[in-house]
Amino acid sequence: MVSITVENLSKRFGKTVALNDISLKIEAGELFFLLGASGCGKTTLLRHLAGFYSPDKGKILFGSEDVTATPPHKRNTAMMFQSYALWPHMTVARNIAFGLEERKIPRAEIKQRVIEVLDTVKMAEYSERKINELSGGQQQRTALARALIVRPQCLLLDEPLSNLDAKLRLEMRSEIRRICKQFGLTAVYVTHDQKEALSIADRMAILDAGSVSQVGTAQEIYRSPR
Repeated sequence: MVSITVENLSKRFGKTVALNDISLKIEAGELFFLLGASGCGKTTLLRHLAGFYSPDKGKILFGSEDVTATPPHKRNTAMMFQSYALWPHMTVARNIAFGLEERKIPRAEIKQRVIEVLDTVKMAEYSERKINELSGGQQQRTALARALIVRPQCLLLDEPLSNLDAKLRLEMRSEIRRICKQFGLTAVYVTHDQKEALSIADRMAILDAGSVSQVGTAQEIYRSPR
């Protein structure tokens, strides 16, 4: 796990100010939410943490290391997308193993780590199924397993539950929190769903028009909103 520090981060796309001098400190092992309406800058900020965007000014630190100019594949982060981005022609096990195969990890170690992470996300019995044979919740667990297997120091989640029905969203909220705590991950989670944030976040930042309006625990923000 690693702490994340964002210092005076700003980003423009043409005339649009996406991020406006944002500063945040996310503690190591924290499940931290970025909450706000569409267009407030939360996904743009998450993509800066992943290394997909470069800021116009400001910097990002993982622990004491400045990673502002570090490419995505060298940040030891894993990102879980809203669409899951799974390969339909591969089995569950092959989807999960892909990141390790790309890193040239020995085959025996890959097999063992796939077994372990399938157990963690309660998908062991589905390892040889194709993606199109899975329910939405099972696809979500597969995407989560693929992110976890590379043993990231930071897990980035971009509205991961938005494609699920209400019952599955409730179930997967608590599962994501359980898994993040079990693995000791620092996790940054983007959502526009207030209930989602209030129910499982350690702390959260409320974003509005590219700026941070408030940072605090769910209790602090619910009882004393700015």
